Amino acid sequence: MATEKPESKGKGGGKLTRSEVVTVRMDSQLHYLAELAARKHRRTLSSFIEWAVQQSFKTVELYHGNGQDYDESVFLSDVENKLWDVDPSERFVRLAVRYPDLLTHEEQERWKMLTDSQLLSPATERRNGQRVWDWSKLEDVVFPVLRRAWVSLLAAHEGGPEARSKWVSATQANIGTIYKSGAAGSTAVQTNLPKPAPVSAPSRPPVSVVARAPAPAPVKPKPASGFDDMDDDIPF
Repeated sequence: MATEKPESKGKGGGKLTRSEVVTVRMDSQLHYLAELAARKHRRTLSSFIEWAVQQSFKTVELYHGNGQDYDESVFLSDVENKLWDVDPSERFVRLAVRYPDLLTHEEQERWKMLTDSQLLSPATERRNGQRVWDWSKLEDVVFPVLRRAWVSLLAAHEGGPEARSKWVSATQANIGTIYKSGAAGSTAVQTNLPKPAPVSAPSRPPVSVVARAPAPAPVKPKPASGFDDMDDDIPF
Protein backbone atom coordinates (compact mmCIF):
# COMPACT_ATOMS: atom_id res chain seq x y z
CA MET A 1 0.00 0.00 0.00
CA ALA A 2 1.37 3.40 -0.92
CA THR A 3 0.72 6.23 1.48
CA GLU A 4 1.27 9.95 1.05
CA LYS A 5 1.94 12.22 4.00
CA PRO A 6 0.99 15.89 3.71
CA GLU A 7 3.49 18.46 4.88
CA SER A 8 2.49 21.05 7.45
CA LYS A 9 0.06 23.42 5.83
CA GLY A 10 1.04 27.04 5.49
CA LYS A 11 -0.64 29.93 3.80
CA GLY A 12 -0.10 28.30 0.43
CA GLY A 13 -2.05 25.18 1.36
CA GLY A 14 -1.00 21.57 1.75
CA LYS A 15 1.61 19.90 -0.36
CA LEU A 16 2.08 16.18 -0.76
CA THR A 17 5.42 14.56 -0.14
CA ARG A 18 6.65 11.45 -1.88
CA SER A 19 4.81 8.22 -1.05
CA GLU A 20 6.15 5.45 1.15
CA VAL A 21 5.25 1.84 0.50
CA VAL A 22 3.80 -0.18 3.40
CA THR A 23 2.79 -3.84 3.17
CA VAL A 24 -0.43 -4.69 5.04
CA ARG A 25 -1.78 -8.18 5.70
CA MET A 26 -5.55 -8.64 6.11
CA ASP A 27 -7.78 -11.63 6.53
CA SER A 28 -10.25 -12.28 3.73
CA GLN A 29 -13.26 -10.78 5.51
CA LEU A 30 -11.49 -7.54 6.49
CA HIS A 31 -10.09 -7.17 2.99
CA TYR A 32 -13.52 -7.63 1.41
CA LEU A 33 -15.22 -5.16 3.76
CA ALA A 34 -12.44 -2.63 3.21
CA GLU A 35 -13.01 -2.87 -0.52
CA LEU A 36 -16.73 -2.24 0.00
CA ALA A 37 -15.98 0.77 2.17
CA ALA A 38 -13.57 2.07 -0.47
CA ARG A 39 -16.30 1.75 -3.13
CA LYS A 40 -18.72 3.67 -0.94
CA HIS A 41 -16.19 6.49 -0.58
CA ARG A 42 -15.31 6.26 -4.28
CA ARG A 43 -11.67 5.62 -3.41
CA THR A 44 -9.10 3.03 -4.30
CA LEU A 45 -8.37 0.52 -1.56
CA SER A 46 -4.97 2.05 -0.80
CA SER A 47 -6.46 5.55 -0.70
CA PHE A 48 -9.21 4.39 1.66
CA ILE A 49 -6.76 2.69 4.02
CA GLU A 50 -4.64 5.83 4.11
CA TRP A 51 -7.73 7.91 4.89
CA ALA A 52 -8.84 5.46 7.60
CA VAL A 53 -5.41 5.60 9.26
CA GLN A 54 -5.52 9.39 9.20
CA GLN A 55 -8.97 9.34 10.80
CA SER A 56 -7.78 6.96 13.53
CA PHE A 57 -5.36 9.62 14.82
CA LYS A 58 -8.40 11.32 16.34
CA THR A 59 -8.83 8.35 18.69
CA VAL A 60 -5.17 7.79 19.66
CA GLU A 61 -4.82 9.47 23.04
CA LEU A 62 -1.26 10.58 23.83
CA TYR A 63 -2.12 12.30 27.09
CA HIS A 64 -5.13 11.82 29.33
CA GLY A 65 -6.22 15.04 30.99
CA ASN A 66 -8.51 15.39 33.97
CA GLY A 67 -10.61 18.06 32.29
CA GLN A 68 -9.93 20.62 35.01
CA ASP A 69 -7.88 23.83 34.90
CA TYR A 70 -7.37 23.47 31.16
CA ASP A 71 -5.88 19.99 31.62
CA GLU A 72 -7.32 18.51 28.46
CA SER A 73 -6.53 15.21 26.81
CA VAL A 74 -4.25 15.30 23.79
CA PHE A 75 -4.81 13.13 20.73
CA LEU A 76 -2.37 12.36 17.95
CA SER A 77 -4.39 14.42 15.50
CA ASP A 78 -3.93 17.48 17.74
CA VAL A 79 -0.13 17.42 17.55
CA GLU A 80 0.70 15.70 14.27
CA ASN A 81 2.21 18.86 12.79
CA LYS A 82 4.19 19.52 15.96
CA LEU A 83 5.75 16.04 15.87
CA TRP A 84 6.54 15.86 12.16
CA ASP A 85 9.57 17.38 10.44
CA VAL A 86 11.31 16.43 7.22
CA ASP A 87 14.67 16.42 9.04
CA PRO A 88 15.16 13.22 11.10
CA SER A 89 17.18 14.91 13.86
CA GLU A 90 14.54 17.57 14.47
CA ARG A 91 11.78 14.97 14.25
CA PHE A 92 13.58 12.93 16.89
CA VAL A 93 13.92 15.84 19.33
CA ARG A 94 10.31 16.91 18.84
CA LEU A 95 9.17 13.44 19.89
CA ALA A 96 11.69 13.05 22.73
CA VAL A 97 10.81 16.41 24.30
CA ARG A 98 7.04 16.00 24.13
CA TYR A 99 6.49 12.26 24.51
CA PRO A 100 9.66 10.47 25.74
CA ASP A 101 7.58 7.42 26.66
CA LEU A 102 7.14 6.71 22.93
CA LEU A 103 10.89 6.35 22.32
CA THR A 104 12.30 2.94 21.49
CA HIS A 105 15.25 1.58 23.46
CA GLU A 106 17.76 2.71 20.81
CA GLU A 107 16.16 6.13 20.67
CA GLN A 108 16.43 6.41 24.46
CA GLU A 109 20.18 5.73 24.17
CA ARG A 110 20.57 8.48 21.56
CA TRP A 111 18.51 10.86 23.67
CA LYS A 112 20.78 10.23 26.66
CA MET A 113 23.82 10.95 24.47
CA LEU A 114 22.29 14.27 23.44
CA THR A 115 21.31 15.36 26.93
CA ASP A 116 24.64 14.27 28.45
CA SER A 117 26.61 16.07 25.74
CA GLN A 118 25.01 19.44 26.65
CA LEU A 119 24.32 20.02 22.97
CA LEU A 120 20.75 20.98 23.89
CA SER A 121 21.75 23.19 26.83
CA PRO A 122 21.02 26.59 25.18
CA ALA A 123 17.33 25.67 24.93
CA THR A 124 16.71 24.18 28.38
CA GLU A 125 16.79 25.12 32.04
CA ARG A 126 15.67 23.73 35.38
CA ARG A 127 12.64 25.12 37.15
CA ASN A 128 11.45 23.55 40.39
CA GLY A 129 13.46 20.44 39.56
CA GLN A 130 11.88 20.03 36.15
CA ARG A 131 13.40 20.60 32.73
CA VAL A 132 11.77 23.43 30.80
CA TRP A 133 12.32 23.86 27.06
CA ASP A 134 12.56 27.08 25.09
CA TRP A 135 11.18 26.16 21.67
CA SER A 136 12.34 29.34 19.97
CA LYS A 137 15.94 28.60 20.97
CA LEU A 138 15.53 24.98 19.99
CA GLU A 139 14.48 25.93 16.48
CA ASP A 140 16.76 28.93 15.96
CA VAL A 141 19.94 27.92 17.79
CA VAL A 142 20.04 24.20 18.59
CA PHE A 143 18.49 22.59 15.52
CA PRO A 144 21.05 24.04 13.04
CA VAL A 145 23.82 22.61 15.23
CA LEU A 146 22.06 19.30 15.71
CA ARG A 147 21.60 18.78 11.97
CA ARG A 148 25.37 18.95 11.48
CA ALA A 149 26.10 16.67 14.43
CA TRP A 150 23.42 14.08 13.69
CA VAL A 151 25.45 11.84 11.38
CA SER A 152 28.36 11.66 13.81
CA LEU A 153 25.97 10.92 16.70
CA LEU A 154 24.42 8.01 14.81
CA ALA A 155 27.87 6.65 13.93
CA ALA A 156 29.00 6.90 17.56
CA HIS A 157 25.84 5.17 18.74
CA GLU A 158 26.45 2.31 16.32
CA GLY A 159 30.05 2.09 17.53
CA GLY A 160 29.08 0.89 20.99
CA PRO A 161 29.49 2.22 24.56
CA GLU A 162 33.10 3.36 24.16
CA ALA A 163 32.38 5.33 20.97
CA ARG A 164 29.32 6.90 22.59
CA SER A 165 31.31 7.98 25.62
CA LYS A 166 34.00 9.55 23.42
CA TRP A 167 31.38 11.43 21.39
CA VAL A 168 29.74 12.81 24.52
CA SER A 169 33.09 13.86 26.03
CA ALA A 170 34.30 15.50 22.81
CA THR A 171 31.04 17.41 22.40
CA GLN A 172 31.08 18.57 26.03
CA ALA A 173 34.65 19.81 25.63
CA ASN A 174 33.70 21.93 22.61
CA ILE A 175 30.35 23.34 23.72
CA GLY A 176 31.88 26.79 24.21
CA THR A 177 33.32 26.77 20.70
CA ILE A 178 30.13 25.39 19.18
CA TYR A 179 27.87 28.12 20.52
CA LYS A 180 30.42 30.92 20.76
CA SER A 181 29.05 32.61 17.65
CA GLY A 182 25.75 30.81 17.38
CA ALA A 183 25.11 28.06 14.86
CA ALA A 184 28.09 29.16 12.78
CA GLY A 185 30.44 27.34 15.12
CA SER A 186 28.59 24.07 14.89
CA THR A 187 31.19 22.46 12.67
CA ALA A 188 33.31 22.01 15.79
CA VAL A 189 31.01 19.18 16.82
CA GLN A 190 32.21 17.09 13.94
CA THR A 191 35.75 18.32 13.46
CA ASN A 192 36.67 17.78 17.11
CA LEU A 193 35.13 14.38 17.58
CA PRO A 194 37.53 11.49 18.05
CA LYS A 195 38.41 10.06 14.70
CA PRO A 196 38.64 6.33 14.09
CA ALA A 197 42.12 4.92 14.51
CA PRO A 198 43.97 4.69 11.20
CA VAL A 199 44.29 1.24 9.77
CA SER A 200 47.95 0.30 9.58
CA ALA A 201 49.18 -1.24 6.38
CA PRO A 202 49.91 -4.96 6.61
CA SER A 203 53.56 -5.67 7.35
CA ARG A 204 55.52 -7.25 4.55
CA PRO A 205 57.18 -10.58 5.16
CA PRO A 206 60.96 -10.31 5.64
CA VAL A 207 62.89 -10.72 2.47
CA SER A 208 65.38 -13.53 2.72
CA VAL A 209 68.83 -12.53 1.55
CA VAL A 210 70.95 -15.24 0.05
CA ALA A 211 74.65 -14.62 0.59
CA ARG A 212 76.60 -14.93 -2.57
CA ALA A 213 80.05 -16.39 -2.71
CA PRO A 214 82.68 -13.76 -3.40
CA ALA A 215 83.74 -13.59 -6.99
CA PRO A 216 87.14 -15.24 -7.65
CA ALA A 217 89.99 -12.84 -7.70
CA PRO A 218 91.26 -12.09 -11.18
CA VAL A 219 94.32 -14.09 -12.16
CA LYS A 220 97.24 -11.81 -12.57
CA PRO A 221 99.24 -12.41 -15.76
CA LYS A 222 102.67 -13.85 -15.17
CA PRO A 223 105.48 -11.45 -15.95
CA ALA A 224 107.19 -12.12 -19.22
CA SER A 225 110.47 -14.09 -18.74
CA GLY A 226 111.93 -13.15 -22.08
CA PHE A 227 112.08 -16.75 -23.29
CA ASP A 228 108.61 -16.91 -24.87
CA ASP A 229 109.82 -15.14 -28.00
CA MET A 230 112.75 -17.48 -28.59
CA ASP A 231 112.62 -20.29 -31.14
CA ASP A 232 112.52 -23.87 -29.98
CA ASP A 233 115.67 -24.69 -31.92
CA ILE A 234 118.69 -23.26 -30.25
CA PRO A 235 121.74 -23.24 -32.53
CA PHE A 236 125.14 -24.27 -31.17
